[in-house]
Amino acid sequence: MAIRVMLPAAFARHTEGTKQVQSEAATLPALVDDLGAKFPELGAHIKDEDGTLRKFINVYVNDEDIRFLGGDTYQFQDRDEVMFIPSIAGGCR
Repeated sequence: MAIRVMLPAAFARHTEGTKQVQSEAATLPALVDDLGAKFPELGAHIKDEDGTLRKFINVYVNDEDIRFLGGDTYQFQDRDEVMFIPSIAGGCR
């Protein structure tokens, strides 16, 4: 089983410019660990001190928010497309 992970341009400095990777991870926690192993700088950016995904990172599976699919317990399916999107904050006062 393989999933495709899409990484936004905002993460490019942590992935040596890589925008897409394949993974065999079955769940989100396993995928976060896999990305951290492949890209240690990215791992430090997306994982907190407990090794879990930071709150400001949103994850979508086939354009669906993973929180509505079961979150950490969701089992990836072969050929799922997973996107990591950092939250954007700020704006007018």
